[in-house]
Amino acid sequence: MKLTSKGRYAVTAMIDIALNQEKGAITLSLISDRQGISLSYLEQLFAKLKKADLVSSARGPGGGYRLSKEAADISVSDIIRAVDESVDARKCAGKQNCHGGEECLSHELWSELSENIDSFLKGITLQTIIDKKHNQQNAQLKEIRFS
Repeated sequence: MKLTSKGRYAVTAMIDIALNQEKGAITLSLISDRQGISLSYLEQLFAKLKKADLVSSARGPGGGYRLSKEAADISVSDIIRAVDESVDARKCAGKQNCHGGEECLSHELWSELSENIDSFLKGITLQTIIDKKHNQQNAQLKEIRFS
């Protein structure tokens, strides 16, 4: 199992939009500058995110991307799947042919791990991440005020 930069960057870019879209549509160049992700890479990712109906786009001046659903309705799992990533820990990708065409001895262990990872990522929405970030920022402000 390996989550590549494709999945990490897609999640990061979606968090960026979720945090900033109240100011208007977010351009990929803004995300690229803020997050240090190549613009051409973002274009590839956003084609997939748009196809999965996780973002919508607007052209022209003031154009860019917005979430196409509420942040609470988009899970990290949704984002990862949209960009064709997998968090499957099984060597056989569930085909049960991992040991010379047969199921390996540890197949069930890796299957359970894969299910737990997916369940965990389904339980984390963009809103969950936004709320956590805001709570951290508020805690830091309180610490500064009372120091």
